[in-house]
Amino acid sequence: MSSAFFFGYGSLVNRLTHGFTPAHRASARGWRRAWRATEIREVAYLTAIPDPDCEIEGLIAPVPPDGWAALDQREHAYERRDALSCVAHEAPEVAQLAIYAIAPEKLSLPSEAHPVLLSYLDVVIQGYLAEYGPAGAERFFATTTGWEAPILDDRAAPRYPRAQRLADEERAFVDARLAALGCRKVAA
Repeated sequence: MSSAFFFGYGSLVNRLTHGFTPAHRASARGWRRAWRATEIREVAYLTAIPDPDCEIEGLIAPVPPDGWAALDQREHAYERRDALSCVAHEAPEVAQLAIYAIAPEKLSLPSEAHPVLLSYLDVVIQGYLAEYGPAGAERFFATTTGWEAPILDDRAAPRYPRAQRLADEERAFVDARLAALGCRKVAA
């Protein structure tokens, strides 16, 4: 088994979007999630940004047998950064641990041209609900910035490649939290 692991804090928390096993619950101290855009992608995605006063939950899992190449391809808009000293977990024999984050010089704020996909957010929240329950999903919203971003409502025809079908309760949870934050949905 590999001793190299990665920390997922967005869609990688949803085990339905990947086959990386065994996955373990974990938390990264000194990081916050943010909705950001980059020229590499048409839509905004989550990234991790340094924040000494924050801690985010997620999952760690071993790097696949073909090494970092497959994971780097999936996370092609991000840089892989060392996170061994800041991630708490209960996985055995972790010698290397990485977190993916968009390079600071490549970040921009989400915009009408680079909105957040609701289908992507749905996948992320479905994962947090499954792993951490409603309280953990609430913590996701609290430890993520950039909620002023336009959110493209693509649920009817998801653009996110790993979109999942949500239960009514999961959709209602997402919609209620977005409404409470005053988020602006835009039609697809």
